[in-house]
Amino acid sequence: MTSSSFFDISAGAYIAAVVMYVIFLVTRNRTVGIVATAVICFGFVSQSIALIIRWVNSYYFWMEAHTSSGVVEGILRGAPLRNLYESLIFFVWCTILIHLIIEFKYKNRSLGAFVTPIAALALLFIDVSGVSKEIEPLIPALQSNWLLFHVFLSFIGYAAFAVSFGAATAYLVVVTESRTEKPYIFWSIISGVFLIVLLGMGIDFISLTALERGEIIRNHFLKSTLRSSSSAVVLVSWIASLAIIFSIWYLGLGLKKVFSSLNLTANMLDDIAYKSIAIGFPLFTIGGLIMGAIWANSAWGKYWTWDPKETWSLITWFVYALYLHARFVGGWRGKRVAILSVVGFVAVIFTYLGVNLVLSGLHAYGSG
Repeated sequence: MTSSSFFDISAGAYIAAVVMYVIFLVTRNRTVGIVATAVICFGFVSQSIALIIRWVNSYYFWMEAHTSSGVVEGILRGAPLRNLYESLIFFVWCTILIHLIIEFKYKNRSLGAFVTPIAALALLFIDVSGVSKEIEPLIPALQSNWLLFHVFLSFIGYAAFAVSFGAATAYLVVVTESRTEKPYIFWSIISGVFLIVLLGMGIDFISLTALERGEIIRNHFLKSTLRSSSSAVVLVSWIASLAIIFSIWYLGLGLKKVFSSLNLTANMLDDIAYKSIAIGFPLFTIGGLIMGAIWANSAWGKYWTWDPKETWSLITWFVYALYLHARFVGGWRGKRVAILSVVGFVAVIFTYLGVNLVLSGLHAYGSG
């Protein structure tokens, strides 16, 4: 079996796990929870095998193209982190790994209903956007031994931030007493936007041809709904979007009772969100900013160029730095830091996907 086969198996397992975790959240059936954990573990093992196979294949691909390279150099530059497809797959792998560690540490499966959809959305994005899945030669800027360390540490940090986002959104539900509270309204809007984008991408996927899917982000993203050429379609799409957000706002408060029955407490969620950021922040700082700057200097002759990717990475760093500063120095707790965690992950998404696929710059290679 090829790496693609194992990736497909893991994708199916993760999507099935999302359904199982949501059913567990609603029914509180212990057997369903055990099955959900078993399914996601199976998917994780399958994806791990796929990553190893692709790394081996990338290693031989590199060595054939660079016969003078040493084994260590071939291993470093053959890491399956060279394009958008591989980095997304690695992000999903890291997210699931951190989630499983937290699940077994806290002996609580409820958070899976908030974390696994992030992985499923990333996998759906791969299929909808039509990104290349082929092993391709590295462009000159990527031909550096910094590739493995910079991208590896950055994406572990991203995955930790994703887990903190899941815990923070759940926290905002648990501590809410009324639908009129601003943090709850904020949570409803953010959750609604994620769902609307997911549905919009699915409609794009159905309505576009295979050729059009290859350029869906720049030319076709949400063109079947919110960005349609038809005013009537746009109007209906906006009405449907507002209805989705209203439904989440109205029904979301019911999750509080479900969480309470599953022993998913506010203190536990706050602790998970904080520890995830405490782990992800230094990894992102070292891998994303410091090693990225060193790599930039070796590739382009400058440590910092205010490239859009660099600028948004710095913005993301400041958001999470503010989170830690507010918590330790300002004594912030509860809803305010939870909102910062959610805002931080929105910045992460734009730093990674928004910049790579919408803006231009030295990091434009990330689009392929």
